[in-house]
Amino acid sequence: MGTNAAEGWYRDPFCIHEDRWMSQGQPTKLVRDGRTESYDPPPDLPLPAALVRVDEDSGAAAGQESGYSDRRARRAAFDAVTGGALVDEPGGDW
Repeated sequence: MGTNAAEGWYRDPFCIHEDRWMSQGQPTKLVRDGRTESYDPPPDLPLPAALVRVDEDSGAAAGQESGYSDRRARRAAFDAVTGGALVDEPGGDW
């Protein structure tokens, strides 16, 4: 069986949000709807056979900066590796 190297924004394979950040082929809790990013842990369901990659600018209105954040992407990758073992502190900017 091959390895899924999906990394970046993909259409939410669970159809809960518009997009979900994938890290090393695994869904993370980082999601977005339009330009609004938030956290929502993925359900414990198998991934569909094919993931749909999101165009880089599809999360932003024309001429505006994307909602992408390096910090949030790193955190989502960290959460994917640790299983989200760390708890976000209230008022934190994660």
